[in-house]
Amino acid sequence: MSMDRLIERIDAMKNPSVAGLDPRLEYVPQYIQDAAFVKKGRTLEAAADAILVFNKALIDALCDVVPAIKPQAAYYEMYGWAGVRTLTETIRYAQEKGMYVMTDGKRNDIGATMTAYATAHLGKVTVDGVELEPFGADALTVNGYLGTDGIQPLLDVCQKYDKGIFVLAKTSNPSSGELQDRLIDGKPVYEIMGEMCEAWGSAQIGRYGYSAVGAVVGATYPEQLAELRKKLPHTMFLVPGYGAQGGGAQGVAGAFDENGRGAIVNSSRAIMCAWKKEENCPETDFAQAARREAIRMRDDITSYLHH
Repeated sequence: MSMDRLIERIDAMKNPSVAGLDPRLEYVPQYIQDAAFVKKGRTLEAAADAILVFNKALIDALCDVVPAIKPQAAYYEMYGWAGVRTLTETIRYAQEKGMYVMTDGKRNDIGATMTAYATAHLGKVTVDGVELEPFGADALTVNGYLGTDGIQPLLDVCQKYDKGIFVLAKTSNPSSGELQDRLIDGKPVYEIMGEMCEAWGSAQIGRYGYSAVGAVVGATYPEQLAELRKKLPHTMFLVPGYGAQGGGAQGVAGAFDENGRGAIVNSSRAIMCAWKKEENCPETDFAQAARREAIRMRDDITSYLHH
C-alpha cells in the first residue's frame, strides 16, 4: 500500500519530512544556468534543462536523508512543455534513488475529466494495446471541494495502481479560514473535509492503520493540526508551512500519533535555497547546503517527537 511504503521509508530514515522541489530559474546557481544557455540559448528549453540539473543534484544529496520529494506541478508548467518534461524526469530520477514522490498538483474535477487527471499523474494510459505511465508519482495532492464525484475516480486509480492522495483540508495560507473555518452544523468546514477523508479512505487501509487518502493540514495552524490528528486516526497528514511560511517544529509535533507516525512535513524554499542563506556558501556547494538544511530540519522535528 502506497502510504505503507511512505511510512516505512520515514521509519527507516527516522525523518518525517519531504523536500518540496518547487524550482524557479532564479533558485538555480548561475553556473548551471549559463551552461544551459550556451547549449540552448535563452529559451524555455534551457531553463527547463537547468532546473533538471539542479533537481538531480538536490536528489543525489538528499536521497539518503529525506524519504520523499514533493514537486509542485505549477513550477514546471510555467516553463511550458519543456518544464513538464523536467517534472517527468525529476519524478523518475527520484524514484530510481528510492524516494517516494508526491506531485503537488491540487487537481480536481468530476467524472471522466477527474479520471483523466488521476490517470495522468498516478495511473497508466493505453497506447495501441501497450500500458504506459505518463508521470508515475506515488501520490497526488487534490482538492476535495467538488465532493465524492471528484474523489471517486482517484480512489479507483489508487486501488488499481497502489497510489495515494492528499486532500486539502486545513491549508497553511493566511486566508484559509475565510472558508475552511466556517461552521456547518457547528463544525468547521476543514473538520468536515477531514471526516470525508476518513470515509473515502476506509476501504484502503494499510498495515499501519493509515489509508490511501491523506489530508493536507498546515503547520501554521498548530491547534487545528493537533485537533484533527485526534479526530482522523486513519488519515496521513501532509504538513506544509514549515520554515519559509513560519511554521516551526513545536507546532508540527501535534500532527503525529503516539507512535511518532501519521505525518510528513514539507519544506521547499528553505531546502532548495539553503545555499543562498548560508554564510560564505559558494554556489557550487548548493546541493550540500540543501543536505545540511534537511538534516537540521530532521533533527529539529524529531527532537520534539521524543519529548
